[in-house]
Amino acid sequence: MSGIIHKVALILGGAGGIGSAAAQDLAAKGAKVAVADINAAKAEIVAKTIESKGGIARAYPVDITKKDQVQTLVEHIVRDFGSLDALINCAGIMFVRPLKEINTTEWETTIDLNVKGALWAIAAILPVFLEQQRGHVINISSVHGLKVFSPGGAVHSASKFALRALSEGLRAELASTPIRSSLITPGAVDTGIQYKTTGSDSARMLEIYKNAIPAEAVARAITFAMEQPANVDVNEIVIRPTAQAI
Repeated sequence: MSGIIHKVALILGGAGGIGSAAAQDLAAKGAKVAVADINAAKAEIVAKTIESKGGIARAYPVDITKKDQVQTLVEHIVRDFGSLDALINCAGIMFVRPLKEINTTEWETTIDLNVKGALWAIAAILPVFLEQQRGHVINISSVHGLKVFSPGGAVHSASKFALRALSEGLRAELASTPIRSSLITPGAVDTGIQYKTTGSDSARMLEIYKNAIPAEAVARAITFAMEQPANVDVNEIVIRPTAQAI
């Protein structure tokens, strides 16, 4: 817990699912939490829930597909809290649809949220981390970034493979600095994301998610990575339901 107290954590996608669970777990352990999400009303609810339990949190609206909004968000958080110690990229989407059903709108949304959103966040926080010579980037990936989910998951897997490469590249390039990079790789997690699959595979996804673990299980993995001593960099954690084969 000593590695969490007083740290300022920005959680993108903090209004629900893994982001909300992470915000509440970190705040309960003494972190100051910036809950950022496109759903400003839900982000405010999460922040107020944390405050009602004695924690420190503020809500911020942001569309992570908009580079300028993400930059402005980081500037506001540094101004409001005085520093920024961790970026937790929880925002994302999972569309599962066979490629032959060609839906370029879903493909574009997947890349904009899962890849470009993470890039815009890293671009915004990296100068802050480098100047203060500390910081931690935690990206939330998927087991579909370890093995292509097929049929139906080619584009989703492509985005998660890209996020894994980005996390490892960030780690390697910053190895001479105190800045850390972690990738949390969950299997099926009950966040509601399974209901956003609209293609012909939607029924199959719901069947897979019958064994889903709660978002709080992933939140604990995030906390574990953050609370390690400064000279320990937890680079990747894979966490999935015991019953999940893939």
